[in-house]
Amino acid sequence: MSKFRTVVVGAGFIGPVHVEGLRRAGVTVAGVVDITPERSLAASTNLGLPSDIRTFEDAINDPTIDCVHLTTPNRFHFEQAAAALKAGKHVVCEKPLAMNSTESAELVRLAAESGRAAAVNYNLRFYPLAHEAAARVRSGSIGNLVHVVGSYVQDWLLRVTDFNWRVVAEDGGELRAVADIGTHWLDLIQFITGKHITSVCADLRTVYPTRQRPVGEVETFSGGGGAQAATEPINITTEDCGSVMLRFEDGANGCLWVSQTTAGKKNCLRYELAGSDQSLAWNSESPNVLEIGNRDKANESLLRDPSLMDSSAAAISNYPGGHNEGFPDTFKQLFKTFYGYIAKGDLTAPAPFPTFADGHREILLCEAILKSHRQRSWVDVDGTSAS
Repeated sequence: MSKFRTVVVGAGFIGPVHVEGLRRAGVTVAGVVDITPERSLAASTNLGLPSDIRTFEDAINDPTIDCVHLTTPNRFHFEQAAAALKAGKHVVCEKPLAMNSTESAELVRLAAESGRAAAVNYNLRFYPLAHEAAARVRSGSIGNLVHVVGSYVQDWLLRVTDFNWRVVAEDGGELRAVADIGTHWLDLIQFITGKHITSVCADLRTVYPTRQRPVGEVETFSGGGGAQAATEPINITTEDCGSVMLRFEDGANGCLWVSQTTAGKKNCLRYELAGSDQSLAWNSESPNVLEIGNRDKANESLLRDPSLMDSSAAAISNYPGGHNEGFPDTFKQLFKTFYGYIAKGDLTAPAPFPTFADGHREILLCEAILKSHRQRSWVDVDGTSAS
């Protein structure tokens, strides 16, 4: 992996997570870029990285750079991903891929024409037990998919004084909780089931139509406890929480609850997938345990152990059973898979990671969810009203 040279664009909460994951995957991180050359230098120094590359333009114009990782605010994704692809770079982009499906469709086209690998960082697929659950569905051990329920909840925006660029529609998009964390759940469930969601019915809510924005910079997941900063009121149109009923292509149905205002839940994704023979349940706060439900015998609890899992799950599990793997490992495993795919040299082969096409479909889902909420009706994922 060390033959690849990569630049991370964005030095906020998730940028350094990418840097760590790339280093652990063995990829050479040639620099990190922030919003000004001066801040790029500071971020590079803080992370112990070279500081020669200080702007996005430096990164895409440097012939020694193979790939860029985009961890910038959502409004920059389209322009930066398009420029990187046109410059001949491979791209890993944080979700959502773009601000709307017109932009994401164009990025899918550009990626296909560029002959470069292009991934969206739906890293939660790369918990080993996510691959194990997908393998069990493929093998038929759970029977036919009947229904799926689950949630993704956090509490970092619980108070009216909690603020981040993500809450502003102009920066993050018209959807927030659904687009920011709900799409992780939606991508994960479609990956595990192998089934697309075809229609949705949504009820969303903005808990705080007005939030108090601190005067100055705010960090994601910064927590509280500091001195009270001066604030100013700002109108909010993006949702804090909501529920989405789902229909899958094979007739199965389900429901997602998403919230960024649930006290005590820092970053909790859950699902329960019911088949005609077995059920599967998983909680991201206990990521090394997969619950297997049975009707005619005792329920089972699978502790993540490469020797007991499907080969696809064992391949992204680096430690023996009982040695826990968690959130940072999902980045490492996605990046190892992404760069390993490039190293094989056949970019026409099926991609074993979430692609720009997957990211485009998530945006189509988001647009259908927003339309459903506004119309108070079922909506097909392609945007037409369902019967």
